[in-house]
Amino acid sequence: MICQGEIKKNQRFSMQNIFIIISVIFVFFAYLIYEWSIIKRKTIPHRTTRFVLMLIMVLGAISLFAQEDRVAVWLISICAIQSIIVFLLSFKYGMGGWEKIDIVCLLIALIGITIWKLTDNPSMGLYAAVIADFIGMVPTLIKTYRLPHTEYWLVYIFDILASVFTLLAIQIWEFQGFLYPLYLLIINLFMLFLIIKPKLSKADLKKLS
Repeated sequence: MICQGEIKKNQRFSMQNIFIIISVIFVFFAYLIYEWSIIKRKTIPHRTTRFVLMLIMVLGAISLFAQEDRVAVWLISICAIQSIIVFLLSFKYGMGGWEKIDIVCLLIALIGITIWKLTDNPSMGLYAAVIADFIGMVPTLIKTYRLPHTEYWLVYIFDILASVFTLLAIQIWEFQGFLYPLYLLIINLFMLFLIIKPKLSKADLKKLS
């Protein structure tokens, strides 16, 4: 006879799988929408950011493949392939990459990526990966603050939902386990705020007039 504790354990495992699958679907569609928005000129990607994110995804996929991971490797491999496509699109449809701030961010991000790959300390590697990701996002944050119309808001809705369901899939709440998805949730929320802020300001002005 199956005990109640075993049933609850199986239910938690099942819900975790469901949340992971939902998160993967949201990530996949976020990339597709992003690529569509680039081609339709609704988005102008920043080349430095796309290069750094592509590098992180590709190296992450290679690492998981070397570790013979057969679960997470599929998600990050999809992200890696899509990141390569977005980076290639940025050559024709993107902007930036050669300003001083772009070069500085790129160098710092590359240092972070190097530390991530060389360190034997998993926690240090995680922190380095998050820092590298954030530094790589800085050029896009600056671009979006100055030119909010160069990013498409719907992409970040999907990314936010993906981050939420990834957090919901976590069973053991340890800092190292939820740091990266929490970072992704925060950075995507901030990007969405930068995109819609001018629209909110215009709406407020219309109410006052």
